[in-house]
Order: sequence, then C-alpha cells, then structure tokens
Amino acid sequence: MSVRHPAPSLHACPARSTEEDLIPRGNSARQKTMINKPDSFTDKDDNPTQEREESLRDRSARLEAEAAAMAAGSHDSDPLSPEPLAPAEDRSTEIDALQNELGRTKDQMVRALADAENARKRAAKDREDASKYAISSFAKDMIDVADNLRRALEAVPQDLAATDPRLSGLIDGIEATERTLLKNLEKHGVKKIEPLHQVFDPNFHEVMFEASSPEHAAGTVIQMIETGYVLKDRLLRPARVGVAKDEGQGNGNGAASGQSTTSGPGGQIDTQA
Repeated sequence: MSVRHPAPSLHACPARSTEEDLIPRGNSARQKTMINKPDSFTDKDDNPTQEREESLRDRSARLEAEAAAMAAGSHDSDPLSPEPLAPAEDRSTEIDALQNELGRTKDQMVRALADAENARKRAAKDREDASKYAISSFAKDMIDVADNLRRALEAVPQDLAATDPRLSGLIDGIEATERTLLKNLEKHGVKKIEPLHQVFDPNFHEVMFEASSPEHAAGTVIQMIETGYVLKDRLLRPARVGVAKDEGQGNGNGAASGQSTTSGPGGQIDTQA
C-alpha cells in the first residue's frame, strides 16, 4: 500500500531573506540607489560643510598668490598704479602754459560778459524808446491838423468876426477844437515850442530869414513862422523862425557863436529822431 505525501505548500516554505526584502516597498528605488552608491559619494554628501571650507580655503590661497605676484611684479605692469612724476623743469613749463591758458580764458570771459551787458543795455534802451516814442508818426500827422486849424483861425478877418455872430460861433468852434487837440497831444507828451523873443537855439529852432531889428539883440527870435513840437525829450519838428541880424548892436548872450544859452524847452532836445 502506497502512502501519498502531501504537496508542499508555498506558505509553509520560509522565504529566503535578501537585501531587497529589507527595503521598504514605498521607497524601494531610492533605497536601492543609496545601497549601490560608492562610499566616496556617500562621504561627500554626508560632509557638505567640509566641501565649502575647502572651496573658501582654495579661493583665499589663490587671491593671496595673485596679490603676491602683483607686488613682486614691476611697477609699470600695474595698470592702476599712478604715473611717475615728471621732472621739475617739465612741471614748471606745464604750469606756465596752464596759467597762460587760464589768463586767456579769463580775458575772453570778461569780454563776453561786457558784450552781453552792453547788448542788454542797448536792448533795454530800445524797448524804452519804443515805448516812449511809439506815437511819433501819429503825433506828426496830428501836428498837421493843428497847423490847419490855426491857419483857418488866422484867415478870418477880425472885423467880420466882431460883426457877424454866425462867423463868431464858427471861430469859437474851431478854437475849441484846436484847444482839445493840443490838450490831448500834451497829455501824451507832445508839447509846442514857441520861442518868440527868446535867444535862437539851433537844437530846436530853424532859421528861415534874418532881419534888422535895432530893438532886439542879434540872434533873437523876432518872428514865428511855424510852431515847433517835441515828444517828451525828442524833437518832432523844429520851430521855423526869423532872427535879428547882427548890425553891431551885440548878440543875444552868445547866440552869434551858434551856442544855446536857453534853459527852457528844447535846451536838451534829442535831435536824432
């Protein structure tokens, strides 16, 4: 009678213990790598501080070596080193040249400042003149109107003005117009020049004729032909006059010499208008 032996069970056989069985399942790949790493890599990873210290030591040694090499090298090989001083004679020549150049620069600067100041003054005077004499052309035109009004008044016979009331009213109206015109001109700086019986002044008088006048000194204005006008201190039109001729009666305080002694209007007239 044969006896049957039961089949061996897989669970009954003890499993052979290996390195793989000792590794946890969740981290198997990383653990395998760590196991298979050489000892040299493991030591380096375990000591990072030692590696950094070695790097710092190497760098410090390299820098010290470079500094020693630069100190031991020639002076000309250092690009940061100062240039050697030139001889005293060369320095003196260079200083003289620089001082001369500085003097020329100062002179040019002073001249430029003087030119700028002169230009500023000229511009300021031009602006002032433009403001003061802006109405010169208009004033000259209005002077002609005043002349015509005066001619109209002088053309009317006095006997008719006294006998005809209508003509008298017309004369009054013309005189009022003349007064208003002259008043407005004077308000804007335009003034009349009436030098009758005054010493001739070439600055604002124009001689139209000379005549004998025993009762007047030579060079005295004895007749007004046309009234003159000034705008502020500038001549607009000279007064056209007749003067007494010198016949041995003496001149009027130096008028024969052509010099003005008048301190009235026109004595300081600007005739460059």
